[in-house]
Amino acid sequence: MSPGVSLEKTGIFLSKPIAFLLVLIYLLQSTLLVFMIKDKYELHKIIDYQRDRLTEMEEKLKIFKVIEDFQIGFTEDEKKQLANVIFEESAKYNYDPLLIMSVIITETTFKKGQVSHVGARGIMQLMPSTGQDVAMRSGMQWIGSEQLFDPTTNVKLGTLYLFEQILKFKDVRKGIIAYNLGETRLRGRLRANKPLPSGYFRKIWENYNMLKEKYDV
Repeated sequence: MSPGVSLEKTGIFLSKPIAFLLVLIYLLQSTLLVFMIKDKYELHKIIDYQRDRLTEMEEKLKIFKVIEDFQIGFTEDEKKQLANVIFEESAKYNYDPLLIMSVIITETTFKKGQVSHVGARGIMQLMPSTGQDVAMRSGMQWIGSEQLFDPTTNVKLGTLYLFEQILKFKDVRKGIIAYNLGETRLRGRLRANKPLPSGYFRKIWENYNMLKEKYDV
């Protein structure tokens, strides 16, 4: 009897070389399948990355367009830096960038170097004492109130301060009112059961809806 391999259940008899060849083909097919699955996974990763990059670019372009349409006094480089920091800080705190820009429009309409009659500074109108407090608690370097005229610093501190107020009051509306009125004054009104001022929040909301209608397409 010639050497071979018997598959008893099927009644098939194969010679050893043929059996070896079939096993080899099976292993090659399995290896190829693994590589195909891996390649498909890598391809999906590349596609997802490119899709995320495209979404990011579209979002930054939308932010830049708002800045371009409203800003007064910023250079091209400053506008790009401002678009980047608004995008990054919005992502960090899970904001809609249009909300941050509606705050800026309400406060200063993107005019560079603004100072209010009470001394609030920069495009998000932070008081120097607030800016210093937020900077020191967040580990940011603080070199003085003039730092608030730097748009990047102002937005980083302003978005963090707003985020803190929303967390403290567990309510977006109250957080926005506290951003304008001050945490202590708002708590005083709440304790005294006094009605909350609605004008500032209403302006924010109107500007937010205006931006969504015009730019969120």
